[in-house]
Amino acid sequence: MSKEVKYNFFENAQAVARLIPYGKVTSYGAIANYLGASKSARMVGYAMKAAANDTTVPAHRVLNRMGMLTGKANFSSPEEMEQKLNAEGIKVIDNQVVDFEKHFWNPSEVLL
Repeated sequence: MSKEVKYNFFENAQAVARLIPYGKVTSYGAIANYLGASKSARMVGYAMKAAANDTTVPAHRVLNRMGMLTGKANFSSPEEMEQKLNAEGIKVIDNQVVDFEKHFWNPSEVLL
């Protein structure tokens, strides 16, 4: 994959992440699916990692398909991702969002 294609994918994934409402979460796979690249969940993860210092991208709201905080190593501290979710009213126990389905935001159902 060329750097240009990868960069555009990263930008698109980050743009979708910016649309996740406060108090909601989504998954890497849901973003990849919305972008028409259903097998590229890992690339969405890399895009969130690349946005680690970009405060306009709420990467803390992007989780794995089971609601696990698999991206927490990309934050300034291991607790930061959970703290940000807690501040939005999202409870986390053992690195997993409680009531994941209740908080889940699916871009394919919301965005046209």
